[in-house]
Amino acid sequence: MSFSIPSPSAPSLSLPWQKGFAALGSDFYTELRPTPLPSPHWVGASHSVAQLLGLPEGWHQSEEALQALTGNQVFEGSTPLASVYSGHQFGVWAGQLGDGRAILLGELAGGHEIQLKGAGRTPYSRMGDGRAVLRSSIREFLCSEAMHGLGIPTSRALCITGSPGLVRREELETAAVVTRVAPSFVRFGHFEHFAANDQEEQLRTLADYVIDRYYPECRSPAATSPWGGNPYAALLHSVSERTAQLMAQWQAVGFCHGVMNTDNMSILGLTLDYGPFQFLDVFVPGHICNHSDHHGRYAYNRQPNIAYWNLFCLAQALLPLIEDQDTALAALESYKTVFPDAFMAQMRKKLGLTQAQQSSEALVEQLLQLLAQNAVDYTIFWRRLSHAVAQGQFEPVRDLFADRMTFDAWLLSYSELLALEDKALAADLMLNSNPKFVLRNHLGEQAIRAAKGGDFSELATLQRLLERPFDEHPGHEAYADFPPDWASSISISCSS
Repeated sequence: MSFSIPSPSAPSLSLPWQKGFAALGSDFYTELRPTPLPSPHWVGASHSVAQLLGLPEGWHQSEEALQALTGNQVFEGSTPLASVYSGHQFGVWAGQLGDGRAILLGELAGGHEIQLKGAGRTPYSRMGDGRAVLRSSIREFLCSEAMHGLGIPTSRALCITGSPGLVRREELETAAVVTRVAPSFVRFGHFEHFAANDQEEQLRTLADYVIDRYYPECRSPAATSPWGGNPYAALLHSVSERTAQLMAQWQAVGFCHGVMNTDNMSILGLTLDYGPFQFLDVFVPGHICNHSDHHGRYAYNRQPNIAYWNLFCLAQALLPLIEDQDTALAALESYKTVFPDAFMAQMRKKLGLTQAQQSSEALVEQLLQLLAQNAVDYTIFWRRLSHAVAQGQFEPVRDLFADRMTFDAWLLSYSELLALEDKALAADLMLNSNPKFVLRNHLGEQAIRAAKGGDFSELATLQRLLERPFDEHPGHEAYADFPPDWASSISISCSS
């Protein structure tokens, strides 16, 4: 992506900042300025996020924007801060954590928080340098916008800026900053922090803030509900249901997060903190995308149960406010029904089925077993099936299976259910539910390699495809093809 050279006529970014999270007080954060980087330059930007924020036309031509979104100066009216939280990491209590390399610039009047990731050391960096590298920043930028294109709740990414400044990881790499956007970056770990430190007043302040800002309906839950008008139990219930819906969408699209620690779980049910993520290539239910996850805690097929485990940790943190263990458990209970129901609803859409039937559940289970047994590419299968239903030609789908006899038996059962649907509507539903393009690891790696050489055009092309992943995009079939052999050697870990 190319950007115009800043000109004296570029608009000044006078943004409507408001207090938001900062109004909670100093128990919740530390005010600090980002640490500057030398000679910043633009790497990429999302103009749809810019529109969401109400930024003026030509915002990316502004030297002020470049400097401020790299952390080299502070927008007028912004009060940068890093928040404190705690959490469980890989199932073990890690104690105090916090924004170790993320600095919140503030909240805009439209209700969007803006955060710089990689803007330097904070009091919560522990042994880290507070920086992010170009490699991981490109992955986060692209995946944030890719998930949004897929219709999955997520934080967004306004832009990436780069710098020749060096950062040491496994090797020396150049630094970068991602500007992240979300209604809130509050995590399960924020609540765990105050509960673990017996700071009930702060815990209540935080819960009241989240309820009043994002879950106002929890102030008047039905008296007949299992939590009998308790707003904190109602909050837990709402977060559980949002999280269940999110997990259903992750599983349906084949997304692996890779590091589902409680401090990476959004209180709003957003996909948050893109580190060692991956979209499945071959369908392997036990796939582990994070090479730091030596025991497979965050394998693809374990994500729904891990989400419930994390919600249980949130319930323990909220217990001083809920005041009754049975009430807290009742607030969690719906996760066990909402997730499977939401997952099956997603899978029926992928199959073009509008009617919820018991036979469709068996059909999905059989299909997932077939995909695993035949090592079938997950995204390509679903897209080919969508076109097969539209065109009545299933041979390209059969070609994906070594065991064609078993697939043909499944196809016969599927055809019987499909016969109950309007074929044209079913095909349309499938083509809008099964993406042609996802952010495969090798595609991200190709964009990263080009960007390291100063060429951001591959990033821009990939971004454009991922923003509209259900469109055909003629001429870009290579981006929807099988991964090359070298893709399996890409190692993604928590290091960035």
